Amino acid sequence: MTSDANDPTLHDAIVVGAGPAGLQAALTLGRTHRDVVLLDSGRYRNDPTDAMHNVLGFDGTPPAEFRAVAHRTLAAYDTVELRRATAHEVAPLDPASPAAGFVVRTDGGDVTARRLLLATGVRDELPSVPGLAELFGTVAAHCPYCHGHEFSGTTVGVLGSAPHVARVALLMERIATRLVVLTDGGELDPEVRDVLADHDVDVRPEKVLRLEAATSPGGRAGARAVLVDGDTLDLGGIMVAPTLHQAAPFAAQLGLDLRESGCVGVDPMGRTSLAGVFAAGDLAHTADFPMPLSSVTAAMAAGQMAAAAIDGDLLGLAH
Repeated sequence: MTSDANDPTLHDAIVVGAGPAGLQAALTLGRTHRDVVLLDSGRYRNDPTDAMHNVLGFDGTPPAEFRAVAHRTLAAYDTVELRRATAHEVAPLDPASPAAGFVVRTDGGDVTARRLLLATGVRDELPSVPGLAELFGTVAAHCPYCHGHEFSGTTVGVLGSAPHVARVALLMERIATRLVVLTDGGELDPEVRDVLADHDVDVRPEKVLRLEAATSPGGRAGARAVLVDGDTLDLGGIMVAPTLHQAAPFAAQLGLDLRESGCVGVDPMGRTSLAGVFAAGDLAHTADFPMPLSSVTAAMAAGQMAAAAIDGDLLGLAH
């Protein structure tokens, strides 16, 4: 299939994924009078959580309420079409010239556009500790900046034995009254163990038999870690670093380069390794950061940057 720049069905851009990155990108493109289709599957990474944090104006707001406000905002722009559809395949219109445009095949039909922005997020693979999945998004979280404050004044567990546990522990040091690293039977690197010891962080090397919901004496939600030797630890929160996987198959379908984090490699403007394809939000990772920065505000910023890059890219087509 080849593209025709005068084809009225060929939109300026398709944004696949309607989380914070996709919503912001659609707004930016719509405000510059780009014809954009935003595809919303109705599935979101933050579904398990009851409130979003560290978002100015929306701190403590349920994610569904944030999305409702965003949808009302986008509805004011006739340049933006919010389409409730699940994409299942993406491909260049002309394999010999990918920048000529792209087709996205959805359960509601095909959509074509000159540029493609992937904002489909990631899927969290949690450590296989019984009970963790039920707590994730409430008293178990992955981002100290988004959820750490809610654990303040309590004992906080940091689950894992990879090098990142030292960084997380240091980030939480000012917030928690006590920190406990639960290695779940894993071995800490000597350097990590030294850092933890220097900061008086307790280390429990035993396997974690299970995690369960608990209530503190003050009625605050928390968790209880039951260790294999029978000991229990009452925790106000648990920090965990999931393994990240692409939530959609599109990076693989397009052959995009991935970083070791499992995220799509992008430049600071969201450009991927394939001309005409951009990525923003949790699924993308720039070389400027040692790890993906998964947060609503970071995703929105990345969405706006990618939208600006798409607009500039399309301007270049006119010359």
